Amino acid sequence: MRTAHLVAICLLLLSPRFGLAKDLPGNTATTAAEKELQPHINSLGMKFVKIPAGEFEMGSGDSHAALAAAFPKYDKQRIANLTDEYPRHNVRITKPFYFGQYEVTIGQFKQFVKLADFKTEPEQDGTGGWGYNQETHQVDQGRRPYYSWKNPGFVQGDDHPVVNITWNDAVAFCQWLSKKEGKTYRLPREAEWEYAARAGSQTRYFFGDDPEKLAGFANTFDHSGAKPFPEWQDQALAADDHFQYTAPVGSFKPNPWGLYDMHGNAWEWTADRYGEDYYAHSPTDDPTGPTEGHLRVRRGGCWHSWPLYCRISFRNWNTPKSRYINLGMRVVLEAD
Repeated sequence: MRTAHLVAICLLLLSPRFGLAKDLPGNTATTAAEKELQPHINSLGMKFVKIPAGEFEMGSGDSHAALAAAFPKYDKQRIANLTDEYPRHNVRITKPFYFGQYEVTIGQFKQFVKLADFKTEPEQDGTGGWGYNQETHQVDQGRRPYYSWKNPGFVQGDDHPVVNITWNDAVAFCQWLSKKEGKTYRLPREAEWEYAARAGSQTRYFFGDDPEKLAGFANTFDHSGAKPFPEWQDQALAADDHFQYTAPVGSFKPNPWGLYDMHGNAWEWTADRYGEDYYAHSPTDDPTGPTEGHLRVRRGGCWHSWPLYCRISFRNWNTPKSRYINLGMRVVLEAD
């Protein structure tokens, strides 16, 4: 039994995901198990990791007192307001699915806009998006017509996550891609998102509980990120991830399931409506969120999210028409 276990480990390490198989001369055979580990790549160059069916505990495992002790800089009332992460409850994801290995990038969204002749809501309604004003060194308070996914007020490359998109823009992207490829693309359910982000962990972050270690795994509010926001510097990590704004996707270490930027970089829209007390009566199998309500859930934190709000269990929400310089998307491809 022990020998078989060691053989299995060796085969896993030789798989393409771990990058060792390519170094072996004459190694051309690809097993079915190795194919399962290889990301699926679509026509836009988006990579998808297969997430297995399984069970997990959804929600926060910390009491408010434990969070207050772990995050002493925060006002206790701010922590007491985190009621929607409770109760922690058992969830079963009954079907495997493919999850975007990275957040949707500027380059990928640019292809969609060109091929679909699409205009985002910030462009259509004329009010624009939000942006960081380089002259005042502040985020402009309110929408401006000259801010959009093309211009959030700071420089982005094609490999950065697209931001300043609404929930409706994200849904339109999924619908267009589904029609283009004859497959079902959609936004993740909130439970799917947390299940994939945890990757078997039950800690505040997939790597553990220490917020200072975020700098090695995520683009969040730290020494660099605090420079454009001096009024919030006391909330920043002491560590430095060297990015003031968004970072190229995949710049940090992935979680154990090979997913990048599940903490930080850009908030990610989910499909679910928001319900503050939904966890109290959520079904065990494949929960899909409340059936009524005008707010939609966003997950994962962003480049200027404080460590408390980058925890896996934290839930953010807003209207489907909201757009911001830290708000993007990640996509699910349904398994055949």
